[in-house]
Amino acid sequence: MLHELWASASSHTFCLAGPAGERYRTLLESDAKIVWTVEADSTFDAMTKYYEYMGWGHYKSSFPEIDKQPYAERDDIFPSV
Repeated sequence: MLHELWASASSHTFCLAGPAGERYRTLLESDAKIVWTVEADSTFDAMTKYYEYMGWGHYKSSFPEIDKQPYAERDDIFPSV
């Protein structure tokens, strides 16, 4: 899954690209721009790459049993139709 990092003068937002991240992008400030994109197979994978990109050290999840599940197996993100 493609993830986007958006940045403005006062904040940044890291979210899924496409329809799954739309609700987060509606909250962006008017000057926000995409500054980085990354592919990841799970929330844990995405956050690990994000922390590395930002120079924040190692990502530690509060919910590793959920965050390490591949997106393809998570119907809370992409409900089956």
